Amino acid sequence: MTTSRRASCACGQLQATANGEPIRVSVCHCFACQKRTGSIFGAQARFAREQVSVQGASKQYTRTADSGNKLIFSFCPECGSTVHYYLEHIADVIAIPVGAFADADFPPPAFSVYESRRHRWADIRAAVQRSD
Repeated sequence: MTTSRRASCACGQLQATANGEPIRVSVCHCFACQKRTGSIFGAQARFAREQVSVQGASKQYTRTADSGNKLIFSFCPECGSTVHYYLEHIADVIAIPVGAFADADFPPPAFSVYESRRHRWADIRAAVQRSD
């Protein structure tokens, strides 16, 4: 049986349905993710593009990461929630913020990136691969 999870924006207008398990679940401590989420890090799950279907209207915002790669964020034009985004350099992958699933049983992260920008009081106790 294939696992199916539904992510949505705060108002429910924009949704993404992911079928199957994520390729990768990670947290990012970069300042751009902190600003995008309004939190101290961003948590995201990557899926193969063919695993995800999107419903609803969205607007896009493109930013260039510290690495030079472009990220295209799709957010709800009504409530502003980011529901999915694309990494231009990994065309066959779509990322969905973990919080958009509103699922306390979502798989934990296996990676934590931009550790040098992590708030020192934030400690992710799961066994994760860490990098700067």
